[in-house]
Amino acid sequence: MGRTLGRLRRLPEIEYFFPKTVKEAFSLLERYDGKAKVFAGGTDLLSKMKRRELAPKYLIDLNGIPDLRLIKYEKEKGLRIGAATPLNEIMESSVVSKHYPILTEAVSKMASTQVRNIGTIGGNLCNAVPSADTAPPLIVLGAQLKLISFQKERMVLVEDFFKGPDRTILNPSELVSEIQIPPPLSGARGTYLKHTLRREMDLAIVGVAVYLALDSKRQICKDVKIALGAVAPIPLRAKKAEETLRGKALDDDLIEGVARMAAEEAKPIDDIRSSAEYRREMVRVLMKRAFKRSLEMV
Repeated sequence: MGRTLGRLRRLPEIEYFFPKTVKEAFSLLERYDGKAKVFAGGTDLLSKMKRRELAPKYLIDLNGIPDLRLIKYEKEKGLRIGAATPLNEIMESSVVSKHYPILTEAVSKMASTQVRNIGTIGGNLCNAVPSADTAPPLIVLGAQLKLISFQKERMVLVEDFFKGPDRTILNPSELVSEIQIPPPLSGARGTYLKHTLRREMDLAIVGVAVYLALDSKRQICKDVKIALGAVAPIPLRAKKAEETLRGKALDDDLIEGVARMAAEEAKPIDDIRSSAEYRREMVRVLMKRAFKRSLEMV
């Protein structure tokens, strides 16, 4: 028992709970204060437990709570996605692909079909890895997270949710219940591109999301948001690059300059998957490609 197999070891005994309502989940969190972990898919949690990076005594499975699993679109309010909604359901949703194709594009590039059937959008965000594929597109879409506790609820922009690798602003007594995305801008188009070592199911070495709205003549940039993933401790906006573009006529020279500016805003590190210098260069390359694709769609 407990024999080590590489870095993985057999799990110790764990108590497992299946609440049917959010209220039941909060009761369990309160009862096992600090000793319980909530999850929906568990694709990252179980791996961390195997490596002994986490050792909770109690697991609270949120999959049985209907309120946390939904995809609902209203023209005036936008899109609501329950935090426990599996990634494949989002990828296959006709509502999401029609109104927010950048999100469909991002999810389609994540992991494998098997993992997407289990992994959830809430889990992808709450794990707070800098390379999380859903973060950049949600940031450029202006998405917010609904955080709930026994006492209250609050809304926070996705771009303000992350504090660092594996760290968010989420309190121990809170849950992410849903993601809310405002109605899409008229005539706007977005693109998410990622660069990996081998294939798209790998973790991103660099991720770039661009959301672009032009004037009626399709010449002047009315609005733009740019988000970068895997090139800083948290997913981040390239705000200087955005400001340079707004109100300008887009041409190759401007886009080249903005791509270089975004690369300078990145804060990458050297690690086993890539050097910081290479990541900056790939930000520049992917930015140019993302703008080209977005302009072709507008």
